[in-house]
Amino acid sequence: MITKAAIYHRSHSSYSYTYDKETLHLRIRTAKGEVNNATLRIGDPYDWTSGGGGGNLNAEDAMGWSGGENFVMEKECETELFDYWFCEAQPRFFRARYAFILEGEESEKLLVTEKQIFTITDDADPVLSQLLNFYCFPYMNPIDVFSPPHWVKETVWYQIFPERFANGDPSISPKNVLSWGSEDPKTKSFFGGDLQGVIDHLDYLQDLGITGLYFTPITQGKTNHKYDTVDYLKVDPAFGDDDTVRTLIAEAHKRGMKVMLDAVFNHIGADSLQWQDVIKNGKDSKYIDWFYVEKFPLLDESKKDQHSKEYLNYRTFAFAQNMPKLNTENPEVMAYLLEVGRYWVRNFNIDAWRLDVANEVDQRFWRRFRDELKAIKPEIYILGEAWHDSMNWLAGDQFDAVMNYPLSDAMIGFFAHGNLNANQFKYAVNDVNTSYPIAVNEVAFSLLDSHDTARILHRCDGNKEKVKLAYLFQFTHSGTPCIYYGSEIGLDGGADPLNRKCMIWDEGKHDMDMRRHIMQIIKLRKQHPALRAHHINWLMSDNEKQCLIYQKTLKDECITIVINNSVNTTNITLPDSLSNHYVTDIYNDTACKLKETLTLEPFSFSMYQNKK
Repeated sequence: MITKAAIYHRSHSSYSYTYDKETLHLRIRTAKGEVNNATLRIGDPYDWTSGGGGGNLNAEDAMGWSGGENFVMEKECETELFDYWFCEAQPRFFRARYAFILEGEESEKLLVTEKQIFTITDDADPVLSQLLNFYCFPYMNPIDVFSPPHWVKETVWYQIFPERFANGDPSISPKNVLSWGSEDPKTKSFFGGDLQGVIDHLDYLQDLGITGLYFTPITQGKTNHKYDTVDYLKVDPAFGDDDTVRTLIAEAHKRGMKVMLDAVFNHIGADSLQWQDVIKNGKDSKYIDWFYVEKFPLLDESKKDQHSKEYLNYRTFAFAQNMPKLNTENPEVMAYLLEVGRYWVRNFNIDAWRLDVANEVDQRFWRRFRDELKAIKPEIYILGEAWHDSMNWLAGDQFDAVMNYPLSDAMIGFFAHGNLNANQFKYAVNDVNTSYPIAVNEVAFSLLDSHDTARILHRCDGNKEKVKLAYLFQFTHSGTPCIYYGSEIGLDGGADPLNRKCMIWDEGKHDMDMRRHIMQIIKLRKQHPALRAHHINWLMSDNEKQCLIYQKTLKDECITIVINNSVNTTNITLPDSLSNHYVTDIYNDTACKLKETLTLEPFSFSMYQNKK
């Protein structure tokens, strides 16, 4: 029996959306292993045997619909509990009514509609033409198509924490600066990193294969991380000035690199003009409505020794006293921040904004932000920080993408911590991929570590081979991958502040094997579009051996990746598509003939190319 309670579909969601102006993507979820075949029944809502050009959808019988066609759906993937079925259609008149036919064991057949699930007995069952029950996609308006910048899915990002990347101009370093890399960083340490240091090492990044630079905030702030903005329109003097930024962006563009800056609009720094005015003038401050002040005094000194949430009488980011939360519903705040967004695009020609704590800012603001920025630069990439399912922000009217931390969690769980087995990892990846439309996944920001997490080498307990496997999967998955500065040469570090160590520029101290690995997988990702494709064909996931085999295909290219994520040397039985076939080992650039089994060393992999 097909479990009806497990069936799920919703129109205008990740289950039903326009992929482009002509193509409709449709997906349905069923209980795992219960459905043998799924069929999409779809047609034009106005194609009737009688009733005129407008059809007779509202007629009492509503039985004369003649526009239905059936299309076989493919099983897209499976998770622990569910199967997902997928089909694309191109409605001739850009509108559709549709339903799903599910076939189970013993000739069981169901018709899934918006209003009811029917049991059907044959192809002439009247319910197959009762259009009033069907799901509706009223019209495929081109403006509603999710259309991220075309360049993003081909970009390889490199995240730079400016204060720790390189000191290119010691004359502007803070007074309390420490010698570069002389000690492990503390929360308030300064080492003098600046934007000239980035300019000086752009050739290094180009050689690595980087095509996008993501900077944590470069605007004026009191801390080393600059998330406590003092002035949104001023470059922090310890990083450089406007001319430095213009030179940096021009030199990056010359090398084919896009530039993404970090916008901190959820909150502002306590040393900002606006908050200082509130401190000085209290309820009479002209900026009082820029913030969420619950009462005065701002600090309840009687509760100073208690948890800060009882000490603060105003809203903040988390419970950070130096980061008062901005009221973006206030028209003055909205106008001010929108101008900040426009300013950096208009005056410095940046290519992207990463939006800090984006999920805590009101969505009306982000809709305005998108409209304003896209009007200036249609191909700008708008990336929101969110650590959870974010479909609500990804309907095409707010963000182009979010930071794909759910995928990060899956990769860390399997490759680093080992607390996911092979099947659990596969299910977790599939769950992430089915949470969003394909176009969203193609530009999702993929990462293994960042300034907010422990470094990938630390998470892998120093096992560099585990790190290599994690990067391998990241770069053979869809999305736009990012490397956190220094991780490519073996920079280690636990949670903040140890994840923000100074970049090492002495090549004698680089892990050159790791660097070569990163360069090679970047090169392969660029050379083989199949590696960037959305769909993963899982051929094997073995919990006992902790091994995976999966394929990435596009047009006539097929690449198979075999991974041994265990401490043991393992013999892996190859699928028919590889067994006894001549293939190309694309990682090592050699031709070979495979046998029926493949032996892989602990925490190792192979990548093979053959014809689809």
